[in-house]
Amino acid sequence: MAKLAGWDDTIVALATPPGVGAIGVIRLSGKQSWEIANALFPSKNLLSQPSHTLHVGFLQQGEKVLDEVVISLYKGPRSYTGEDVVEISCHGSPYVQQQVIAACIEQGARLARAGEFTQRAFLNGKLDLAQAEAVADLIASNTEAARKTALHNIRGGFSKKLQELRERLLQFSALIELELDFATEDVEFADRGQLYALIDEATVSTRQLASSFQLGNVIKNGVSVAIIGKPNAGKSTLLNTLLNENRAIVSDIAGTTRDTIEEVLNIDGILFRLIDTAGIREHTHDVIESIGVEKSLEKMKQADVVLYVFDVNEMGAGEIEEVSREFEQMKINHLLVGNKADKVEEEALKMKYNSVPGIVFISAKDGRHVEVLKEKLVDKVLQGSVQSEDTIITNARHYHALQEVLKSLQDIRSGLDNKLPGDLVALDIRRCLHYLGEITGEVTTEDQLDYIFSKFCIGK
Repeated sequence: MAKLAGWDDTIVALATPPGVGAIGVIRLSGKQSWEIANALFPSKNLLSQPSHTLHVGFLQQGEKVLDEVVISLYKGPRSYTGEDVVEISCHGSPYVQQQVIAACIEQGARLARAGEFTQRAFLNGKLDLAQAEAVADLIASNTEAARKTALHNIRGGFSKKLQELRERLLQFSALIELELDFATEDVEFADRGQLYALIDEATVSTRQLASSFQLGNVIKNGVSVAIIGKPNAGKSTLLNTLLNENRAIVSDIAGTTRDTIEEVLNIDGILFRLIDTAGIREHTHDVIESIGVEKSLEKMKQADVVLYVFDVNEMGAGEIEEVSREFEQMKINHLLVGNKADKVEEEALKMKYNSVPGIVFISAKDGRHVEVLKEKLVDKVLQGSVQSEDTIITNARHYHALQEVLKSLQDIRSGLDNKLPGDLVALDIRRCLHYLGEITGEVTTEDQLDYIFSKFCIGK
């Protein structure tokens, strides 16, 4: 991609998290980065040093010693941004860090905008746009699944799939447009049979990528799970058991939980946001309790999964069947959890509820079968196993672009079916190429780039 105007200055920012720490890293990038560092480092001439070397010494602003630092030198294009880069590792005092940044600014650098280092890496061809966005996802990842997905995309797993498709479509587009130059001679350079096969193959792979967005959203943002049930069914006890701590108040008095309680749980690399709700009664005269029940119903409708917890000693199979039917009518993804199963023989429970499949029988109090519940919860969300090498879409922008790619592929096929002229088929192919290019950044605008990178952290 061509370099945009106004990107030839030198920027500086703290690359490590703000606050007190052992070490803080300040990054410079741009054509003056080595000169700026050299002006502040009297110990030796950095300009004569080779790339990818480390140098220890005192950083000074005039006669004032700022800190003892380690300076890392990287000569472009062999750097993260593709430009000359200097990283100054100083002591992790916020005051020291600010002093070092101020000294760099005085020497001619300017403070970097959010995501500007990665934006420069993109503009200099070190990363495509999909890879750059994966950098932000990796920084924000808080589960193993999110880390793996982001790392796969940084390494170009997603981009490679798109690039292969784009190159093959470009070949056909070129051949069809070549036919237009020989329109009077009625010749075909592009094999329509091969184009049909490519469109079918591309449609399948694009649809698979687009359909992975739901799972990608789960991996990136987590799953909201509402724990629902009658008062004193053991919802709060279950929450405490899942979390291995006494987060929710537990008592034998029905209606103890009057508000929703939210906690986060990591199960097999998936983030679950657990919501313990007030018990749902049909009638209550307590104003505060009724507000809690109303909130419970609201959370239930918003949740990705609902755990309906019931006391196996209090509710029969007929009631549970009715509950399950209501969930299905409302199209609510749910799991039925029969609690307090420690008081009844397992075989007797199976006989009692044999008309209701899929119930997980547990004892929240002593942890019986809680691990089974966790497995069922993961299966409910993932709906099968996910291979580590699979490309999973986690970005809404990519998803919407893939939807447009699918529409374009359908238009190309329709054009072939209807024997449309080559120039119209070529137009549909170009539209498809446009949306593929939007994902990787081959087709973009400066405003779009500014918006995307503004969501990054400062220093990255």
